[in-house]
Amino acid sequence: MIWLTLRQFRLQGAVVFAGLAVLGAALLITGPGLADEYAAGTASCATENACEEFARQFVIEHQALYGALLAIVVGLPGLVGVFWGAPLIAREIEAGTHRLAWNQSVTRTRWLAVKLGLVGLASMAAAGIAVFAVDRWSDPLAAAAAPRSSRIMPLLFDAHGIAPVGYAAFAFALGVTVGVLVRRTLPAMAITLAVFAAVQVAVPLWVRPHLIPPERGTVAITSGNLDSLMLHNDSLTVRTQAGAGTWTLENHTVDASGRRVDKLPASIGAGPCAPPGPEPGSDAPPGPAQECFDAFAQQGYKQYVVYHPADRFWPLQWAETGLFAVLTLGLTGFCFYWTRRRIS
Repeated sequence: MIWLTLRQFRLQGAVVFAGLAVLGAALLITGPGLADEYAAGTASCATENACEEFARQFVIEHQALYGALLAIVVGLPGLVGVFWGAPLIAREIEAGTHRLAWNQSVTRTRWLAVKLGLVGLASMAAAGIAVFAVDRWSDPLAAAAAPRSSRIMPLLFDAHGIAPVGYAAFAFALGVTVGVLVRRTLPAMAITLAVFAAVQVAVPLWVRPHLIPPERGTVAITSGNLDSLMLHNDSLTVRTQAGAGTWTLENHTVDASGRRVDKLPASIGAGPCAPPGPEPGSDAPPGPAQECFDAFAQQGYKQYVVYHPADRFWPLQWAETGLFAVLTLGLTGFCFYWTRRRIS
């Protein structure tokens, strides 16, 4: 069974692992240069503002390549589920070759266990290789972007840490399950892609924020934590920063009694917080004057924030990977039950 499974899997496996080898070689060659560029830039900047500007430009210059690498890591589990998982059993059932295999000395349980075990481990290994290579290569970019963003944020979270390995295992098990139920290869591939995409959208929105209870707090609105202040018809909308690299879930203004205020009154928007004109020699206007923040304090306005700090990246990674591991085991158990009891 091991020999037969590897022989059936050799083409799909060779394509993916050859691609990963090329990707790894490219990142291995370019990675040291990226790290040296960041180290030289941070060593040569004379002031804090100059260092911040260098870090911003450094991220912008490499943003397109970094985005492409993130897309590869995020997309790989879905491709595994579609091209490795969905056809694994569906193709055998569609062609009728499963009856020949089950009439030999190999039982259905052993036949399915070997297929799921070998190809499932290959799926997890492929995702692990991809995320490890991109993680190591992008360390300088993560350091440069740390004051403004971190890997705990949704778009970055899915492509770093150990979570992609859990996604790959789940996508593979999902593809096999759909194939067992649908029994036709192309429909199984399409359904697997749609369901996995829906799960990848739903989990960051509704599940991940609650895997660990988020931090909550009410903070004063100051020049030090102001993130944005938008004026519309003399009414203000305010956002503050919960901290460097945090994942902010809620951010809204409350009044002195703690009630939510979506728009601050015109007395503030048209008064002390009215946007000033640009400074001489500059096209960009300065930030709000201190009188604006004094007005917030005098009228009792504060900002209510719900967030996950950056240091919760690994706890959330382990929690989400555990969730996908449970889902994977559940789907695997269902496949064994359905194959033994419902497929003739």
